[in-house]
Formats: sequence, C-alpha cells, structure tokens
Amino acid sequence: MTKPVFAPRVFSGIKPSGGLTLGNYLGAIKRFVDMQGPKFETIYCVVDLHAITVWQDPAELRTATREVAAGYLASGIDPERSILFNQSQVHEHAELGWLFNCVARVGWMNRMTQFKDKAGENAEGVSLGLYAYPSLMAADILLYHATHVPVGEDQKQHVELTRDIAAKFNHDYKVDFFPMTTPVIEGPAMRIMNLRDGTKKMSKSGESDMERINMTDDADLIAKKFKKAKTDPEPLPETVEGLAARPEAKNLVDIYAALNDQTAEQVITEYAGAGWGRFKPALADLAVEKLAPISTEMKRLMDDPAEIDRTLGRGADRAREIAQPILRQAYDIVGMLRS
Repeated sequence: MTKPVFAPRVFSGIKPSGGLTLGNYLGAIKRFVDMQGPKFETIYCVVDLHAITVWQDPAELRTATREVAAGYLASGIDPERSILFNQSQVHEHAELGWLFNCVARVGWMNRMTQFKDKAGENAEGVSLGLYAYPSLMAADILLYHATHVPVGEDQKQHVELTRDIAAKFNHDYKVDFFPMTTPVIEGPAMRIMNLRDGTKKMSKSGESDMERINMTDDADLIAKKFKKAKTDPEPLPETVEGLAARPEAKNLVDIYAALNDQTAEQVITEYAGAGWGRFKPALADLAVEKLAPISTEMKRLMDDPAEIDRTLGRGADRAREIAQPILRQAYDIVGMLRS
C-alpha cells in the first residue's frame, strides 16, 4: 500500500497566561513569522484550553487571549497568509483530545518532565488537565495533519509524544492516517534566560519585572532592563566556546544574535574582547529597534478588542474547514456511529 503524502503544514500555539515575554517572541513568534510563505501552510493558535489546567480568572483569561493574538499580529503574523485563531473556538481540538486520551498510555504521561516540574511536590493536588494536557497538545497538532511544529527545546518531548500517539493510532487501526510530525528547533536563542540569573529560563511569573523583557514594555524600559542585566566582570571571549561557563554572557550574546538574525559566532567575531560598557548599550539599541514597534502596535491593537475578536473568529472558521473532515475520518476509523 502506498503511504499517503501529507502537504507541508505548520501548527504551533502559545498559552495565554501571564503575558508575552522576549522568550515567547524569539523562541516562537519570530519563527512563526519567518515560516509564512509558499513552503508551508501555517496555522497558529492561542491555546486557551491549555491555560485552564490551572485556575484562571475568566476576565483576565479573555484579556490574555487577546494579548497573545495582538502579539502575533504586531510581530508580523498575517491573518490572510496564516490561519490565526484561539483553540476553544474550534471544538474539534477537545474531541480529538479525548480520542487521544484513549490512545496514549499512562506510562508515557508519567515520563513528561514538564508535568513533574509544574506539579512539584503537590502532584496529587493538581488538575487532571495538567497531567493529560500533552495528549490535547498532540490533538492540536494532528487535527490539522501538521507535518512541522516550531518549538523550543523544552517542548520537544511533547512533539515526540505526538509522534508516539500518531504511531499507535495508525498501528492499532491499521491505517496511515496521522503523519509523523517533525519538531523544528533551530536558531541561537530558542531558550531565553533570565536577565538576572542566566541559569533560569526567562519566565512570565518571575519575582522581579527586571528579569524579563515583556512584549508590552516601551522603548525606555527595554533599554533600561538590558543595561541593568546581570553580567560577569570579564570581556566577551574570542570564541563561542569561551561562553560555556558564563551563563549571563551567553544569554545576552544569544539574544543579540537572534534579534539580528545572526549566529552567536558572528556576534563574537564582531565583539570579541569588548567590555560590557560597549556591548550592553549596543544590545539595548538593537532590542529597542526590533521590539519597540511591536509593543506600540500591540497597544494599538489592544485598544480595539473587537477587531482582534473578529480576526480570531475568521481564523476559527478557516481552521474548522480543515479540522472537521479530519475529525470525522478519525471517528470513522475508531468506529463511532454517526447517523
């Protein structure tokens, strides 16, 4: 039997909780923008169903959902070239998620390191959704027969689980229905670290606002945060290898490289031997040039929430056109009776 050829299609999403940071932009949104074009059909989602694995204030969740959508749009996601929507408007995600709950194995879920990190010592007290959400994430991807998913290194395990679920579904029902999705992990700054502690990931929920760049920060605040970022006393090294034991220095070099579409090697070649009095102002200027227009446009968009809602609604209609027939076929394969 000839195996099906799946059209190249990208799916990825961001959870609306706590606001967008530079890590979201460089690790995800910037790559989403770059993948728009003739090579792939691109589908981008605000994964609001994932947000409620922990309790969310309903009004704040709606605002956060719009803010993520505004971040997509302000960064260059074109709703005519890509499909942009929020997950809960396409109920097929939840329906395929249930089918996959019945395909995925408990042992697979027990290996998910992000659950262990988020649950901590209170694993018995967290929601079932937090435990099972990787199965819903697989449904998000496979509902569109997505062939590629741009993710950070910390999400690679979830794409591998998606492949396991697809393989088991195909094997159990003797079909070649779901593709083996490929994670796309590339670039110098896929994991942006804390500006005050280069060993910790930049987080929306960190203790100090100075440890992260929010995508809503204005030009003055962006510059201030980079100029006050923690560094060590040594100048930049002659080679990238010299950054290995210098987490704060490596983080700032990686951020500069990602913002300027360079490699870390190219940045080091330009700034080898430079002190922080030269490098940090250059990084601050570059960040303001690249990020301030995005924060300005996000503010403009958030001042007109009805337009954001219309954009997400149109995207949901387009997403459903793809999702509905795939879910119907999955139901047929499983043996669900539909009159």
